[in-house]
This record gives sequence, C-alpha cells and structure tokens, in this order.
Amino acid sequence: MTAPKSKCYNEKNARKANALGVRLLFGGSRRAAQNRHIIIRSCYPMAYNIIFYFTDQQRWDTCGCFGQPLDITPNLDRLAREGVKFDNAFSPQPVCGPCRALFQTGRYATDTGCFRNNIMLPANVKTLANYLEEAGYETAYVGKWHLASDGDMDGHNTVDHTVTAVPRELRGGYTGYWRVADVLEFTSHGYDGYVFDENDRRIDFKGYRADRINDMALEFLDVRDETKPFFMTISQIEPHHQNDRGHYEGPEGSKERFKNFVLPHDLEVLGGNAAEEYPDYLGQCASLDENLGRLVERLKAKGLYDNTVILYASDHGSHFKTRNRDAHLNGGDDYKRTCHDSALHVPLVIAGGPFRGGVAVEELVSTESLPKTILALAGVDVGDAMIGEDLLDVVQKKEPGRPDRVFAQISESRVGRCVRTPDYLYSVYAPGKDGGKTAASDVYADDFLYDLKADPWQLHNVVDDPAYADAKRQLRGWLLDWIEKAEGYRPAILDEE
Repeated sequence: MTAPKSKCYNEKNARKANALGVRLLFGGSRRAAQNRHIIIRSCYPMAYNIIFYFTDQQRWDTCGCFGQPLDITPNLDRLAREGVKFDNAFSPQPVCGPCRALFQTGRYATDTGCFRNNIMLPANVKTLANYLEEAGYETAYVGKWHLASDGDMDGHNTVDHTVTAVPRELRGGYTGYWRVADVLEFTSHGYDGYVFDENDRRIDFKGYRADRINDMALEFLDVRDETKPFFMTISQIEPHHQNDRGHYEGPEGSKERFKNFVLPHDLEVLGGNAAEEYPDYLGQCASLDENLGRLVERLKAKGLYDNTVILYASDHGSHFKTRNRDAHLNGGDDYKRTCHDSALHVPLVIAGGPFRGGVAVEELVSTESLPKTILALAGVDVGDAMIGEDLLDVVQKKEPGRPDRVFAQISESRVGRCVRTPDYLYSVYAPGKDGGKTAASDVYADDFLYDLKADPWQLHNVVDDPAYADAKRQLRGWLLDWIEKAEGYRPAILDEE
C-alpha cells in the first residue's frame, strides 16, 4: 500500500504510514506483515534516493575522517561532517565474492553457499534489488559484480562470465541500468578496459578506471526515470591490486604525489610490500574520493542531493602480505582473508536522510547490516529475513545494553571464525580444513587472541597466555553462541593444537 501522498516525507511520517499500511492490509500487527515478507512502503513520491558507493580492499585508515594524515579523502571527510561516520565498522567476510553475496542478500556467505570466490549467487535467494524494485524503486548497478561465475579456486569454471556479459537471470534482480563486468579486474587494468550494458553490449573505456566507472554512474543520473526514487550501487574495484600484474595501480603520478606517506604501524613493523605499494594505493583511494566529489556535485546540480542518502563503505581492507604467514594457513591468500583489523576494519560513512549531524559512532558495527539499513531507508522492513540491524538504531542508541561486538567468517586462507570486541580479538581455525574447499567445520581450535588495549596493532598473540584464560573463555562462549545462531550448529573449539 502506498502511503497518503499529501503527507510530506520525513522519517516520522514514513513510519506512521508504514504502520497504517500494515494494519489496513492485515488488520493486525506489524510483525504479521514481517512474517509474510511484505513490502512496507513509505511516502513514495518523496522517498529517499539511495546510493551505495563501495570500494574494494580499502583500509579504514586511508581516510582523513579515520585518521589518515595526508589529504586523501576531503570529499568523504565532508560527508562525515554532514552525516554519520562509524569509527569501528568491520567486514563480516574479507573476501570479494562472499562479501558481495552478503551485500546483495543480507544473508551470511555460509547461508547462500557463496563462502569463497567463484561461486554464483543462487537464483532462489530474494535480493536487495528484488525488495527495492517491489517497493517502487528504479535500480542501477555500475562496476564489479563478481557473482555470476562458478567453478573451483583454480579457475576451472562450469559457468564462466568473468570476461563476458552477465545474463539477466544472474544479475541479482537488477532489471534496469547496468554497466558491469563480472570480474572487472579481468576486463580492465588501472587504465582502459570494458564492461557490458543491460543489453549485453560491450562498452570499451579509455582512461583511469575509477574515473570511467564513475562516469557511467553519472550517466545514469541523466537517463533515469524521474518519476521514481532510485537505488544505485557504484561498485568500484579500486583500491584492489591488479591481479595479473601483482601491483596496485594508482593514477599516473601517484608515486610522486604521495611519496611522503606514513605507513600504519602494523605495516611498518611486519614487513610485507606496503613500502613499495602504498603510494599507488593512496593514489587509488584519492581517485575514489575525487570521483565521490564529482558524484556529489552532479547530485547537487540536478537538485537531488538533499533527498539522497549516500552510503560509503568497502568490502574489506588490505594487510599488504603481512598476515597469513603462520603455520595455520591452509589455502591461499594475498592481501585479505584474515581476522586482523588490517583486513576487517573498513571505512563506513552514511550521509543524508536521517543520517545527519556530524555524528561519530564509537560502537562496533558490522557491514553485514548495510542491506537491512538500505531497505529501512526505503521504508522496507524485512524483519528477520535479513541479518544485521538498522544502523540508524545504533546511531540513535535505541537498544540499551546492545552487545558491543562483531563477528566474521574467514575463508580461502583457512576455515576461520572470529569475534571482535573493544578490548579483544579472538579467532579460531579448523585444523586440516582447506579454506578454499570447505565452508565450515565441526571442530575449531584457537588461532589468535589479542589484547587490544595493550596491543592495538595486533602484534602479540596471547592465545596461550594463562593470564588471559578467563577472557578467552568468555570470547569463546560468545563465538560459539554466534556460530550456532548464524550457521545452525554448535561446533567444538579446542585449545591451540
């Protein structure tokens, strides 16, 4: 049911209209509608436009609003001052495909089956785009998809759209504007490449990739249906490394422009390849921010900015080959696939709509909550059909005693699980299980425990230290409870083998 058009849109009126719609439809409670997976709409003509701008492999500390000393992200910093920044946002799965599957479905990677790269998004899962199009939104997707090919970790594919057009039935419910490559790093480099449009036509581009992907997003603003609110995902591949060249590829001049970089302490002391790669990595991040600024200016020029919510996040970070060098590695890795903050801690800023005021949220949040938050902005309440929480509830502190902890699943480098609190990071692994072949395990063992107050950069593993036995016991209990809730069974966790 569409809410009365005479009402001016705001969050309060939208929620009233939603509740009214439920009662008129069912003569009952809001929960009754949730149990039927009913779309609950807010005032349609005035609904928020929503843009999900997400990057690939970007550490939180590349951003000025999260402590970067160089002027890398002035546009994101401005959004943070206008909206809400989440100082402690963490990825639920630090691998490209699994995290993207979660962003599209609001379900854990082990639930959809997309626990590693190179697994297609199942066709029978209701997606973010499905919900939004049912709610009257026009949807658009630009950039990297990474959910339309299927095979093993060695690239032996039974379904392969890595360098060809993604069929309509594999687009996760997006039926409109589409400028996408399934695996963008296979169809392009830092400069030049190609994507495909909604009619499967190849679109070649010249120039720096982040600029051209952003150009395609700006094009959508010119051709969209102005009678509808819109939801657009801009899935940039920067600052991901270029797989076939083994390097990060910033815009020309990045090495000189960012030669005075300051390495985060973990990268400074643990080795890896950050000393060589960081200037180009920062160049990529700066390019993303410049394009974010171009997007904001276009929204303002079209009179759309004041009614548009922008969510900026990344799928995961990068440890620059400083982690996964331990004896528990069972699979493969390059820059992510670990419980450490270098891979899990990501930037998250939401600006527009009810997310205003320059608020800094200190509580730990998971980006698993983004699908539910996006739908809430559209007036859609999915109840328990999706994991996570509406992040506006966290901003407004609506749940007294909310547990201040997040969890993550680790794959490809090992079969792992972890819990992160303000004080500790505790991770377990599955002995003898290959992370590229197995999604879960009945038995885990201690992997890491870090005292974050004494060791914020996670350099000293105290998992076997008797002084931390009580803390480990509590963390283990929380982790077991979460696995049981999220995955439907309760494994055993052993002391380190």
